[in-house]
Amino acid sequence: MHLRSPAIVCAARSHGETGVILRVLTEEHGLVAAYVAGGRGRGLRPVLMPGNLVETELRARPGSQLPSARVELVTSRGPWLGEPLPAAAIGWATTLAAAALPERQPFPALYQALSALLDAVCHAPSARGWLPGMTAFEALLLRELGYGEVARGGEGDWAAQLAAFDVLGPLVARYPLADRRGDVMAARAMLRERLGRIA
Repeated sequence: MHLRSPAIVCAARSHGETGVILRVLTEEHGLVAAYVAGGRGRGLRPVLMPGNLVETELRARPGSQLPSARVELVTSRGPWLGEPLPAAAIGWATTLAAAALPERQPFPALYQALSALLDAVCHAPSARGWLPGMTAFEALLLRELGYGEVARGGEGDWAAQLAAFDVLGPLVARYPLADRRGDVMAARAMLRERLGRIA
């Protein structure tokens, strides 16, 4: 396997002394895991933050090892990761994608929806501008994974948006995250708690 593609960083976990296991979502190849040598170094650490858009080059390694990856930053979400609410939104959306999607199965609609959602989180003047997009992303993920169509609503006032977000939570926990609900849903709980502070 050798591919080069734009990708959204969904997760990065330390591996060994200096390496990182990176999980990225690509439009044509779906969620892909790869090893990034030196990923914990000063130069690559800011590139591998969840939510960043990167240009990824993957090369197969012998045997059953993970492919190796080289990445170049295209768009950084770093400035928004210092703000509690955008950071929680970016964290939840990328964590959900990394935990729920099967590897190497393309979901172009989910890639496009996640990309648009991250743009909205970073550029909307408030959460009111992107919460309907978060709800739409969760509903789309449920549909794309075969759990049926969910009426998402939430296009009205802030209370209606929060209510629509609350309706989807149990469905996401019950279906795509059934076997790893606790760890992953904690990111959603943090986002909901921060959303609840908005009057």
